[in-house]
Amino acid sequence: MRNTIIFIFLVLAILCSCSEKNKSESDLLNKEKTLSGGKEYAGSEKSNNERALWNGKKYTDPKKAIEYLNNDIKLQQKNAVKYNNRGTAYYGLGNYQLAIEDYNKAIRLKKGYADAYNNRAAAYYMLDKHQLAIEDCNKAIKLKPDFVDAYANRALTYLKLGNKELGCADARKACKLGMCSILEKAKDRGACPLI
Repeated sequence: MRNTIIFIFLVLAILCSCSEKNKSESDLLNKEKTLSGGKEYAGSEKSNNERALWNGKKYTDPKKAIEYLNNDIKLQQKNAVKYNNRGTAYYGLGNYQLAIEDYNKAIRLKKGYADAYNNRAAAYYMLDKHQLAIEDCNKAIKLKPDFVDAYANRALTYLKLGNKELGCADARKACKLGMCSILEKAKDRGACPLI
């Protein structure tokens, strides 16, 4: 009888430790989603590798990121974030046309995707398609009124076109939202008067 009680106790101890392990893994996954800004990731090793290549502004190895994202997109063909991210990796390689194609897919999959509009605007800017860049910045700002990157991109585009009035206004708005580098450079070049 005593051996039976010990056996049952051991089985219960093992079962309890397994459920705690599962709970810890679940808690870690939820914490990871929170740390990633709430974005849903596939959870595959490839998604983790892709994320590891992101330094907060760009991919440290865009070619590798594209490889990981290609695999993820095969599994999640309707994931707008994956197309947007792959577009960003293409942008990092200077392949702006492929970047635009991926941003287009992201926008088709997720209506109102302000980040994809803003990213596509940056690619259009690099291809000297300034009117399209301005239109995409306008869409991004309409969707997300305090979108500092969209104001900054539109400021750069207006300034490149020689429209100091609109360029400086957007540079000031971007500065009010926390990004002053464009306004400071424009002031240094004499494009925006000191205010």
